[in-house]
Parts: sequence; C-alpha cells; structure tokens
Amino acid sequence: MKIVCDGADLSDAVLKVSKGTSNRTTTPILEGIRVFAEEDYVTLSATDLEMSVEKTIKAMVQLEGEMVVPGKFFCEYIKKLNTEQIELNCDDKNMLSIKYTDSVGKIQCMNAQEFPELHHADDSVYFEMKQKDLKALINKSAFAVATEDVRPILKGVKLEINKNKITAVALDGYRLAVVKKNLVSTKADFSCIVPARSLVEISKLLEDVDTPIKVYVGRNFLSVDIDNTKITTRLLEGDFINYQQIIPSSFSTTVVLNTEQMLDALDRASLLSRVDRNNLVRFDISDKVMKLSSRSDIGDIKENITIALTGNDLAIAFNARYFTEALRVIPDEFLKLQFTSAVSPCIITANDNDEFLYLILPVRLMQN
Repeated sequence: MKIVCDGADLSDAVLKVSKGTSNRTTTPILEGIRVFAEEDYVTLSATDLEMSVEKTIKAMVQLEGEMVVPGKFFCEYIKKLNTEQIELNCDDKNMLSIKYTDSVGKIQCMNAQEFPELHHADDSVYFEMKQKDLKALINKSAFAVATEDVRPILKGVKLEINKNKITAVALDGYRLAVVKKNLVSTKADFSCIVPARSLVEISKLLEDVDTPIKVYVGRNFLSVDIDNTKITTRLLEGDFINYQQIIPSSFSTTVVLNTEQMLDALDRASLLSRVDRNNLVRFDISDKVMKLSSRSDIGDIKENITIALTGNDLAIAFNARYFTEALRVIPDEFLKLQFTSAVSPCIITANDNDEFLYLILPVRLMQN
C-alpha cells in the first residue's frame, strides 16, 4: 500500500478513530487502527468489539491495500505532523514507512487479515432528529449511568422512540435521569439500550446545529454517520428497570429556585464534604430560604438560597456530586425541587416544561 495525504486530514481521522481502540485487551489487533486504501480514499477504522469508529478521507492512492498500525503510537506520531504532507508506504512484510519533508519514520504493522469484521445497523429502521437535540439528549442523560460491572445493563442508556418523541433513561441505583426530545421523523416505535460510552463518543462529533441526522438501529447494533465518520455500537441485551414505578406521584414540599445560585452554593458547601470524602450536604428548607451546610474536622460551611416554597418545611441530605452533575447540564434559569419526606427521593424538573426529570436518593441524616 502506498498513499499520499494531507497531515491535518490524517491527524483528525486518526484522533477520531482512536476512540474505538481497546485499552484493556489481551488481543493486540484490537489496539490497532486499520488503514484501507482504495481509489481516491483512505478509510481508517478501529474497534473494541463493542464499538467501532470509521473515518474516510481523500488521498492520492498510488497503490491500493490495507494495514493495521499500532493505534496509540500512530496517533501520537501523526498528530505531530498535522502541518505536513505525508506519504505512507507499507511493504509486503508489514513494515510501514512514514515520509514527510526530508524525514522518515518506520513502524512495524500487524496483519490486516486478523482485524475483526465490522458490523453496522441496516438502514430499514431509524429515527431522525436535530443534531443539537441529540447532543443535548446524550449530555443530559449519559452521566447518570452506572460505572461498575455489577449490573452491566445499567451502564447503558435506554432510548424509547414513540411517535415523534424520544426519551433517554439512565440510572445507577442512586439517581435517575429521564430526558425527552422531539424527533424530525422515525420509521417505527421501538426501544433499545445503548452503552453510554458509545453515546458519549457520538456526542463529541455532534454540533449545536439544527441540521437533522439519522440514527440507524438494528436488532443488535446502532449506527450513526456524521461528516464521513461512522460510529457503530453493539446494543446491550437484558431487562431494564421499570423506572416509572420509582418516580413519586405526590409531594409534600415543592421548592422553586434559581439554577445558577443553587449550583454555586452547592459547589461551595460541598468543599468540606469532599475533604472527608463523604460528599454529604444537608438541605434545611423553611419559609423563603433553603440552607445548605456541610461539616468536617476542619470546619463548616453554610449557604443560604432564596426560594419560593409550597408545602412543608424539611431537613434532608444528599450526595452533593449527584446534584451538581445534574445541575451542570440544565440550561433553564429556574428549577423545581419536589420532596415527599426526609427518606424519599428528590425530583428535579424545569419550572415550566417536562423536558427532563432527575431523581436523587437522599442520605439518611444522623440524629443529633
């Protein structure tokens, strides 16, 4: 194989595709990036068997062929050559020569025949939505998935497509995120569970624009093609938790407050709690004020927030991280917090729409 291409194009492609390589594997080929040259194009691809990433760029192909380069090293090398024109020449012994200006580097490649076959979702079932809406849907939900392998199904985000609406659901046993967005169109009503890691990589390629994008969903795979970069992910199989059953339907305390003030106060109040690594912040709700407080061996911090209160006074405590991670993805100026008791979950919604809902379990307060 022999090609000549622009260093900036190659660097951008390698950086995107490298997200698909496996960092923890006993199979070296999964750490590699496949480079396939044909006609006037070069396609780079990588996979960890759960997710694959492919990127196609234009190139002057002097000799068609394929190779598998060591992913991490190749990525680091090429991104330092993004201002050069690069010639890649791989011989029949899988030795790659990288020529640029008056210099040359050599890398031993792997056998391309060992690279696994990539799968894609077919184009018979899809949903279509604005790029900015899909990006927001992912960013507002994926952070709430489980990170442990105890329940693998909870490492995914459930997508529910119903008529012209999509709902993303994520939970980890301590919190729940439910986010809704409108669709441009869809071929069918269905649901699937997508690994959060794959959705996050898709989100990185999306832009805050109204341009629609199609997401194809098959029985086992989901695929999306964004600006000649295709990400395909294997879907998770199993029974997802019936999340609707754990959302309270009635409340005894409702608070409306400013989102930015709440986030700033929570960040300050949780400084001491992070020192002790318990991340516990107490909420004391009364009249027109919500007091946030935290304690440690080195001192205590108290913050007051002006609120609009409907219902009963309440003292309750939470893991501050769960609150701040939710608040940071909420663009609304005002929030509504709803409570039932000191041992029941808090529900966070917008004050004037139902686009999102976050549920956070409290931490039991120690009696004085």
